[in-house]
Amino acid sequence: MNDPQAHYRSLPPEGADASLGAARREASMETHEVVSSEAWIAARKALLKREKELTRARDALAQQRRELPWVKLDKTYVFDGPNGKETLADLFGQRSQLIVQHFMFGPDWQEGCTGCSFMADHLEGVLMHLNHRDVSFVAISRAPLAKLDAYKKRMNWHFKWVSSLATDFNQDFHVSFTPETIENGHVVYNYEACDFDGDEYPGISVFYKNEAGEVFHTYSTFARGTEAFIGTYSFLDLVPKGREENGPGHNLMDWVKRHDSYGDAAREAS
Repeated sequence: MNDPQAHYRSLPPEGADASLGAARREASMETHEVVSSEAWIAARKALLKREKELTRARDALAQQRRELPWVKLDKTYVFDGPNGKETLADLFGQRSQLIVQHFMFGPDWQEGCTGCSFMADHLEGVLMHLNHRDVSFVAISRAPLAKLDAYKKRMNWHFKWVSSLATDFNQDFHVSFTPETIENGHVVYNYEACDFDGDEYPGISVFYKNEAGEVFHTYSTFARGTEAFIGTYSFLDLVPKGREENGPGHNLMDWVKRHDSYGDAAREAS
């Protein structure tokens, strides 16, 4: 795979010019409609109605997600982790629910995926709260444990991260693909056949372990489905300029960097 971040990119709209789009957005900041407080409140109430509809729809969708049937996992996966060899069941610890981040970090890569790192940056403040709701979290990648540990130290993260290099866990959950699978055009990602040529893709999977120690796969989401775990987007969606993903990919790869690669310009400006 020549570009490990290529999966984030999509073709821009036909005839789109990224620089022109950015210029138009800048111009709209200067020409945006300005109204009285009364007119603003009327417009805000109309939007609030739609926001409440979305909230109720999101609640209903969450319930439908929890009602999905489960798949019992009879296959044993053994990972390399900070505590040595650990099975998927071991990764739950003393809890019954487990969230897995399928973190893109191939065996021969020198650092983790930029987009997956962006998502991982949002975890530190969340883990304690998840743990107190009977939820464990782990990142899983195919890179050797030594590479994961070194990158984790560099990024100052503290979540658990294990290597699936000696297993076919990633292939079974359709986030890593062998050269043969890619060459034969048999890549299935986000529940449909794709013509991607990459060997690593991101996702989130959820598992449940009952008192008998049996493990069940309850949910997985991929591609833009993982945006729900990136809080930065929730804030950017509130501000006038929005995400400003103006090209070439019209997504996070247009701007996001690993947090140690931004430099100090933005910090100094604050």
